[in-house]
Amino acid sequence: MSAVIDEAANRLLRAHRDRVPCEPVRDLIGAGDLDAAYAVQERVVARRRDAGAVVVGCKIGLTSAAVQQQFGVFEPDFGVVLDDMLHPKGVELSLDAFLQPKVEAEIAFVLGEDLESPTTSIADLLGATRFVLPAIEIVDSRIQSWDVTIADTVADNASSGGVVLGTVPHSLDGLDLSQVGMVLDLDGDDVSYGSGAACMGSPVVSATWVARELARRGQPLRRGDVVLAGALGPMVDVSGPGRFTARFSELGEVDVIFTQGAVR
Repeated sequence: MSAVIDEAANRLLRAHRDRVPCEPVRDLIGAGDLDAAYAVQERVVARRRDAGAVVVGCKIGLTSAAVQQQFGVFEPDFGVVLDDMLHPKGVELSLDAFLQPKVEAEIAFVLGEDLESPTTSIADLLGATRFVLPAIEIVDSRIQSWDVTIADTVADNASSGGVVLGTVPHSLDGLDLSQVGMVLDLDGDDVSYGSGAACMGSPVVSATWVARELARRGQPLRRGDVVLAGALGPMVDVSGPGRFTARFSELGEVDVIFTQGAVR
């Protein structure tokens, strides 16, 4: 099985390096084998770390019941956030840096304490959170035409592309994240709406889930980690240059500018 895991990881890494989408990896690991898919993800991340990247957190996907039903699963998935994926609000990013990008608006938790227990509670998560930030996740797939099953997306680091973070921290004291509303626009035209309630009832719930899952796998969240808690509204294709701005009640806004060709 190790050889198959290596082959799947190499396929995805070549696509990342060459910026050319590859065939799905389910032909190697099976369409529903999540253990094999996470093993591929770990191999991909290990190779990225060997090349100098640093793990700075995680992202959670499949947080809506509708999307879980689409993939035939009953829980979210997760991927790793690396330091070269993080960007500040207002950043200009070349479309050439991605393969098939999409964006979604999320809330990011920044931890002030380690979370090492597989029985981490919501109270533990709230106590460990230093602050939250508005965020835009750039979702991307190394697999051609987004032809993915759950195993393909998990193996491909949960289809991670990048993370754009707001720059004004917000305390959780007295803040109900389930009630935070969101509007995402492209060059002033609204393209997605949502709220914290769309994310497993609250982003706090999804963040607690991933803290438990990572601790169970021996990869606990650490102080300073960034946790992207899942989409508040529908994902939107990035079909060309433009500015996406996500506006959140209580949390302000965050934006990203996509350009054609090299960024100055």
